[in-house]
Amino acid sequence: MEATAEGQQHPISIYLKIWILLFVLSTLSYLVDVMGFESYLRWGLILIFMFLKAGFIVAIFMHMAWERLALAYAILCPPLCLLVLIGLMAIEAEYTFFTRLLFFSQ
Repeated sequence: MEATAEGQQHPISIYLKIWILLFVLSTLSYLVDVMGFESYLRWGLILIFMFLKAGFIVAIFMHMAWERLALAYAILCPPLCLLVLIGLMAIEAEYTFFTRLLFFSQ
């Protein structure tokens, strides 16, 4: 795997292995529904499989594993910041909802 002026060459085997791994993770995600898991366990497993699949796709198929760290930060930090802000908004929404229930549902 040496870099040339034309670009990097990656072995096809890594792409096939990741493709098979994505297939296995998708199968496990589907089995979560088939097995009848409920509540937080179900959604937790689905989210874990989803994030794993997204991470492998970004790292291997979008070649982020071989990019410079600065470029990876430039691409990955804004969505992570948005996720933090969405989490903060969700916490604020819960607070607002329970406050309205407390004071306006009498």
